[in-house]
This record gives sequence, C-alpha cells and structure tokens, in this order.
Amino acid sequence: MALEPMTEILARAREGGYAVGYFEAWDSYSLEAVVDAAEAEQAPVILGFGCLLLEQRWLEDGGIETLGCIGRHAAARARVPVALLLNEAHKLEHALRGIEAGFNAVMLCTNDADVTAGLVAQAHGRGVAVEAEVGELPAGAADGEVDTSHAALTDPDEAAEFVAATGVDCLGVSFGNVHTLEGRVASVDLDRLAAIRDRVEVPLVVHGGSAFPADAVAGAIARGVAKFNIGTALKRAYLDVLSTAVISVGENESPHDVVGSHGPRDVLAAGKPSVVDAVRARIRLYGASGRAT
Repeated sequence: MALEPMTEILARAREGGYAVGYFEAWDSYSLEAVVDAAEAEQAPVILGFGCLLLEQRWLEDGGIETLGCIGRHAAARARVPVALLLNEAHKLEHALRGIEAGFNAVMLCTNDADVTAGLVAQAHGRGVAVEAEVGELPAGAADGEVDTSHAALTDPDEAAEFVAATGVDCLGVSFGNVHTLEGRVASVDLDRLAAIRDRVEVPLVVHGGSAFPADAVAGAIARGVAKFNIGTALKRAYLDVLSTAVISVGENESPHDVVGSHGPRDVLAAGKPSVVDAVRARIRLYGASGRAT
C-alpha cells in the first residue's frame, strides 16, 4: 500500500492510547522481517533506516538513495499502514537527499532551531514529516555501563520553544532513556516526561527503546509518547542466530545456497524469524496490535 504520513499514524496512536514502533532496519532481510511482523500483528509501523551508526562515507556515496529504494519497495508491498523514516541524519544535506530518495519522514541530529526550521519548510512543502530531538541521550558503553559525558536531559521550556520555533511534527526527548544499552534497563523519569508533555503539543518519541523498561511503557504512552525507536535489540537478536548459522555451514556446501539465496540454508535469512519475534513482542507491548485500519 502507499506510504501514509507519519503525522497521521502518530495522531491515531495518541487518540487510541497506544504507541507505534519505529523498528530500524539495516538491510533488505531485516526490513522484510519488520514488515512481516507488522502484518502478522495487523499493526501500523514506521519503517526506516538510521544514519547514526552507518559509515558516513557510504552514505555520501549513494547509500541514502539505496536505502530509500529498498524502503519504498517494502512499503509499497506492505498490507498495513507504514511510513518511511530516515532517522538521525548528521547533515542537512543528508536529510534533504532522504526526501529526494522517497522517505516521507526525516530526522536531523541538531539542536539548531534555524537549521531545523529550514528543513521543516522544505520537507512540509513535499509532504514529508520532520522529527527532531531536544536534549541528548546517554549511550550504552561496551562494558554495559552508561556514558553520560555528552548527555543532557530535555528541559520542558526549551522543548516548547524549539517546537514553536521550528514547526516539527514530533519530538524525541531525553528523560533517562539510553541509546544502544544492553544487559540492563534504563532508569527513566516519568515526572520529567509529564512536564515535557504539559509544555509540548506534538507527539513525543522515545529513542533508545531497546533498554526502555517494559513496566514504564504504559506510563510513557499516557504521558504523550506515540513512538518508540528500536534498533539494538533487533540487531542483537539477528546476530545471535546468524553466528550460529555461520558456524553450522559445512565445508562442502555451495556458497550460493548459504549466502543470499533466501532459501532454507541462507545464513542471512536465518536471523529473520528472531527479528520478527522481537518486533511482534514490542508491537504487543505498545498496544498497537490490531490497529491497522
């Protein structure tokens, strides 16, 4: 089906008291897994790719256009409402290229209101939604600890001023959520989230959703969150199965069967079911199952 505006998908989520998942893909296998999971749950979903952890030289050399082509094709085949997000672009140029490549939602990593307002003006003229972020999330470190050296919690008044100055469609906020954290859950401050919600009218977004505490999801949704971003948990689920599949490859097996065949011995396809299961579990947690209308 055709892409749906992310603004409409998030508006329905807020009205219905649930949240939508943005499940970040990294190739066609993972993207297909997200679509399969959403269709199985009959849930709306945000498809897309993130720039934060991708090699920037690859993005410069046509990577954004490649991702847009893959994403548009997956969206066209989906039987549930989907939007297509280019997440966490580092450069304005990359966000604008994302629009040209067919993404109908973009996010630029900047706290510069003037730059963001300029992006909004160009994006809205093309029917493209813009997500932004105020505050900065800490990141999970290799030893399982949390690196807070560059973190900044979202100030409710600054968030309100930023939204008013830029016209963004949704806002990522920092209230204890953590990027790329594994092995533990983040300690989130729902009171701060409520204070942000009281000052900001647009839907709120949780980045670092992989480590977000499950028992705080309902409270976050009640306090204005309409979208959770999940990436790390999906890659971990995929990698664990992929590692086992690679080890199991026999010496005499054809490389054509085990790499890229999409058949039963394809090691790249082996991780898809685990990603499907992880996405379906999150969709149910967010209350989005059965909401594809």
